[in-house]
Amino acid sequence: MPGTRFSLEIRPRIPEPLAGLEDVANNLIYSWDRSIRGLFYRLDSTLWESCGHSPKLFLRRIAQAKLDRAAEDPVFLQEFRGVMSSYASYLEFRNVTGTNGYLGNDDLVSYACTEYGIHESLPIYSGGLGILAGDYCKAMSDMDVPFVCVGILYRQGYFNQKIDAEGRQVVSYPQSNFEDLPVTCVHNMDGTPLMVQVSAAERKIDLRVWLVKVGHIKLYLLDSDVETNSEEDRAITYQLYGGGDVNRLLQEIVLGVGGVRAQRALGLEPTVWHINEGHAAFQIIERCRELVTEQGLTFHAALEVVAANTVFTTHTPVAAGHDVFDHGLIEHCLGDFIKELGISMDTFLKLGESPINSHAFNMTSLALRGSRFHNGVSRIHGGVASDMESYIWPEIEAEENPISYVTNGIHVPTFLAREWVNYFDLLLGGSWRNELLNADYWECVNEIPDHVFWSRREDLKSQMAEAITARLSQQLLRNGFSPSQVARSTHYLHPGDRSVMIIGFARRFATYKRAALIFSDEERLNRLLNNPEKPVVFIFSGKAHPSDQPGQALLKTIYEYSRKPQFVGKILLVEGYDIAIARKLVSGVDVWLNTPEYPLEASGTSGQKAAINGVLNLSVLDGWWAEGYCGDNGWAIRPHGSHYDKGFRDREEAAEMMDLLEQKIIPLYFHRNAHGYSPGWIKKAKASMKSMIPNFNSQRMVVDYLQGFYSPASQHGKNLANKNYGNAIILAEWKSKIRAVWSDVRIERYDETSNIVNADQSLEIRVVVALGALCSTDVVVDCLIGTETAAGKFQRIDSQVLTFQRVLEDGRSLFLLSLKPEQTGLVSYMLRVYPWHEFLGHPQEMGLMRWV
Repeated sequence: MPGTRFSLEIRPRIPEPLAGLEDVANNLIYSWDRSIRGLFYRLDSTLWESCGHSPKLFLRRIAQAKLDRAAEDPVFLQEFRGVMSSYASYLEFRNVTGTNGYLGNDDLVSYACTEYGIHESLPIYSGGLGILAGDYCKAMSDMDVPFVCVGILYRQGYFNQKIDAEGRQVVSYPQSNFEDLPVTCVHNMDGTPLMVQVSAAERKIDLRVWLVKVGHIKLYLLDSDVETNSEEDRAITYQLYGGGDVNRLLQEIVLGVGGVRAQRALGLEPTVWHINEGHAAFQIIERCRELVTEQGLTFHAALEVVAANTVFTTHTPVAAGHDVFDHGLIEHCLGDFIKELGISMDTFLKLGESPINSHAFNMTSLALRGSRFHNGVSRIHGGVASDMESYIWPEIEAEENPISYVTNGIHVPTFLAREWVNYFDLLLGGSWRNELLNADYWECVNEIPDHVFWSRREDLKSQMAEAITARLSQQLLRNGFSPSQVARSTHYLHPGDRSVMIIGFARRFATYKRAALIFSDEERLNRLLNNPEKPVVFIFSGKAHPSDQPGQALLKTIYEYSRKPQFVGKILLVEGYDIAIARKLVSGVDVWLNTPEYPLEASGTSGQKAAINGVLNLSVLDGWWAEGYCGDNGWAIRPHGSHYDKGFRDREEAAEMMDLLEQKIIPLYFHRNAHGYSPGWIKKAKASMKSMIPNFNSQRMVVDYLQGFYSPASQHGKNLANKNYGNAIILAEWKSKIRAVWSDVRIERYDETSNIVNADQSLEIRVVVALGALCSTDVVVDCLIGTETAAGKFQRIDSQVLTFQRVLEDGRSLFLLSLKPEQTGLVSYMLRVYPWHEFLGHPQEMGLMRWV
């Protein structure tokens, strides 16, 4: 028709009896409380799906008649009142013992991350980093920890993915209408929007502050799309990880500098600052600027104050995951800001020095130099990060430098399937939610009758198969496949009376994750998948970064295999991987496959989500699985280190994977008893649940951070702030003195070396240290005691400190130790000296050492 078309949205009126719906639609507690989501589903299941599970959008689109009927339906009202009562009880709950004394009444933890994957209705996430941050927020809410978060509100979150008829990834960026999101604009007392401002590239950028409620806690998001900014600056926060280096740097200025200023404007005074990945590291320099301009501290004293209570978590050993910016770009965007710090540009640029690129500024390096508490996200990754970032502490052995680890965990209430939640409620009562840290409690999984366990797993598989069939059918029909071709491709998802084993591989498609490893021996795979007595299906899903051509090539490779005649219906590639489809896959498949290239899987949490639902992991012993695998709760692929040729590693690990599938996994699954299930499989699946639920949940992760990082960071920060920052000033001046003269320090033996001592005797060890301008109190001289491994490597067992005796005539200082080892046999020992001060946060934070 030739006329102009005008749109009009007619919004329904929420009946008074259902008024609480608007409240729950604005608190992301619905992301893990299925009873709240169930209310919207009950009102209109079709609309709920078409709205992308967004409660706010749902309440704007639902028919008035349906709301009116629900308001008069006694059954719905009873359910509604029960849900609202539970919601109110949760928010009223104050867990006074939740922090177990780790934090005081005046403590507040500030957490900064560039993305948050809390629920699909708030699309400001791309992958594992965001999902982890979202789960962490939920656990903080459950445990009622004093906690506040900052991030960015993007008009365009991560991209939507389609797979075309050639197997190519097609990217689109849907634009969010903030009215549809569970966010509210923060206002000043006079009713105007709260705004903060940052400076970059000789201009001012205004930022609006938005609030997201996540249970008990608050997430504040920054948005540059405001009328007072230029078009260029309005676009800074437009797209998650969007634009080139300039926009990326501006986003990180917004997150780091703007995040601190937003919290100040809100009247918040955090005592611990947690930087989750390097994107937010500019908060360090903003906090330093505050102390320099407002308290009169030197930059170096200010840095000691700031670093003392800053925690930094690094998430990836892959170099591409560490942001680096050209020096010229840093000077252009931050030149005026750096002048306020009272230091030269060269001094500032040294904070971002790294071996990755000598002419670039590394955000990970800034975060490490500006924090005193650092961690990787699994035991292996902690070691990898210690090696990778050892340049920060150049004279310290990697295993002794200050990088530790906290293994990631997942939010159980979010990812434990509704069927298991309901069953645990029936079997155990609601109290099981309070036992997530009690490993002994979860032995109760053994009490579940085998036939009930198998039935729950089959129900979840059926629901997953139904969801995958719907999504895959839509995908194939759009790409021109006929209904008969679609039916053939989805045939094995409708197994009738024959159970099919389903293996899932779903995650970000990066080359190091080796999604195509299963195709290393096509003939063997064909034999494996086309055994009519033991049908097996592989489901692949995941996105490749739009600029990652090798990752997209992997997707295309898998698609091409899925269209080969022998693999049609047996290998499925499902587009549009997101939180919603992930919940189905991790609870519905039988085996979760993970084949990263060791040691590049920092942690990985998708396998944890699968394991708590009774899914069995088949994974390379990397990341969290190296800690989670205990022999009877899944299967492990032994990794080959990077000292082996890549082709050799891939062949060997692919062969072991196929051996496990062919000789153990598939036979066990199909080894059924007279009742139609496999007792051996159920035994392993139960072992998976009871070992994973209490050990790899986000509450355990919270406790690890509280105990090992937040509590000491809070205390260290307060200590350096004492006496009007006097302790920080003392420490900064002491460090300056140490750095100026450390090159002159020497240590050597001052006795006759003996290599034999009887068990009842002591060995007198004397060393002398040329300290130059330093005093004996400026250093520690210690003796490391250990043994030698078969490979000739020193393995430390103990250490003892040598005592200062006197200054010799030549000016050197004499130190003494009477060593009486507890063990007999061949023992090794080593002697060294390093700087020490009572105000240090870690003995080796200066990275300086001398050895005999």
